[in-house]
Amino acid sequence: CETCSKEEAKYRCPRCMKYSCSLLCVKKHKLALSCNGVRDKTAFVSVNEFTDLNLLSDYRFLEDVSRTADAAARHCTVHSPAAKRFLQCLRNKARGCNIELKTLPVGFTKRRENSTTFNSMENKFYWHLKLVFPHCRAEYTLKRVPDDKTLTDILKPYIDPVESDPVVCQRLKIYTASPQSDVQILMKIENRSRNSVRYNELDASRSLLDNLKGKVIIEYPTLFVVLKTLKNDMVVLGKDGSEPVENSDSSSLSSVEEGEIRDSS
Repeated sequence: CETCSKEEAKYRCPRCMKYSCSLLCVKKHKLALSCNGVRDKTAFVSVNEFTDLNLLSDYRFLEDVSRTADAAARHCTVHSPAAKRFLQCLRNKARGCNIELKTLPVGFTKRRENSTTFNSMENKFYWHLKLVFPHCRAEYTLKRVPDDKTLTDILKPYIDPVESDPVVCQRLKIYTASPQSDVQILMKIENRSRNSVRYNELDASRSLLDNLKGKVIIEYPTLFVVLKTLKNDMVVLGKDGSEPVENSDSSSLSSVEEGEIRDSS
């Protein structure tokens, strides 16, 4: 058992593949890792490991998506003029700020969760925001975050050693123990194929609105907080949108050395 390390494991979590020995340990691992125990139907499977069971799972997943979309299309609130006007206004205001905001049909989880609003009196967005800390497997949802608030101020209650909540600080101690210069805030680039996931790095000193400009957002922003010193599989694009080049320093050094050798010869 990966929770108590005492008894022989009898169960395996479909979500995170952790072994447990009893119902008590199952509940403990769900609480510690914020795991819901539901298998990730969209998890990546390589071609070499792809089996008939994966094919059947994908087929059932597509059926569920079709059923959900059909149910959402039949939902009474979809045809509500007030709801349509609100979403259209929200998209127009975002477009005026150079943000491409896309909304999902009623029935989808992100549409149901989203609490983003626009205050016409203050001419300001109040965003529904999700923070993901992958190194600690932790997620937090924030509501009514003003768009003029800097990312540094948004993260203070979570990773600041002084201002963060003690419980949150203990859970995110790997972040609070690291210098602020090692903290990197990323946002996933939408409208890319699943096998080509890329991220943009955001500027923590700038406001949320400035960081969202020029970006595509589906319902609400999701920010990934990572540490530069720890290895992760997130590919970050450059500021000009170019793919990162590996070993660029060593390549340029080799070119210089080769030129010097040629000149000396």
